[in-house]
Amino acid sequence: MTMYSAHTTLPDQDSAEALGEALEDLEPFGVGVFEIEDGSGLYEIGVHFEEQPDEIILDLLAASFGAKPFVVSEVPDVDWVAKVKRELSPVEAGRFFVYGGHDADKVPEDRLPLLIEAAMAFGTGHHGTTLGCLRALDRLETQGFKSANTADIGAGTAVLAMAAAHLWPETVVAGDIDPIAVDVAAANAEANGMKGRVICVEAAGFDAAEIRARAPFELVFANILKGPLVALAPEMGGNVVPEGVIILSGILNEQADSVIEVYNTAGFTLKWRDEVTDWTTLTMVKN
Repeated sequence: MTMYSAHTTLPDQDSAEALGEALEDLEPFGVGVFEIEDGSGLYEIGVHFEEQPDEIILDLLAASFGAKPFVVSEVPDVDWVAKVKRELSPVEAGRFFVYGGHDADKVPEDRLPLLIEAAMAFGTGHHGTTLGCLRALDRLETQGFKSANTADIGAGTAVLAMAAAHLWPETVVAGDIDPIAVDVAAANAEANGMKGRVICVEAAGFDAAEIRARAPFELVFANILKGPLVALAPEMGGNVVPEGVIILSGILNEQADSVIEVYNTAGFTLKWRDEVTDWTTLTMVKN
């Protein structure tokens, strides 16, 4: 099946999200609004259609929100699941071994296995943000830290929540704003034998009954992006116990100083700062 994509950008989140909502009236296959991860501050609006869209209507919509004309292109007919299976190899992060089901025979006996289905490429451990968080968690536990109450905010595939559940006999709550991601996270938890131990919920930040009921936390992961991380800082301060630890990522290296400053103000002190390619992971402690 041939599909079509259209993309444009806007310099602020509110306008980008408003344009995304307006595009829903065209009954597309899907619409996405994302902060571009290059430090530019721009937001990309992407929309996918099952038939070639009317470019005049798209341009009128773009102009009404102050965006550039959409760039429309035909999407190649690719079997993405098969492509991911071919190209994504297992990842080792400290004692953790993140793999797809097609590599089940490669799990070393001395590693903690985390099965992530290959159809969901982001969150498999290949991205520098996920890898940095797993390494930070491994180092924390090695140095004697233990958590009996952990939250994974913006959980995606729930790989970080499952890693924490591997280390300690606790129930971990994993929240994501995207309901599809929540379903994927729940499926991954069940595939890893963690159904009931990793609780997956739809939530924006800490705003869900299941998360609020468990707060304050001893350990919180937030692998999202700089903008949402900065906005989350006040809530983070109120949802972490004294001497509790937060592991933050989704931060470009050049953004790290400003994120540290915001979290210092919220009551946290930097413990470790690690870079993996273009991405920084921050481990911080509540004062």
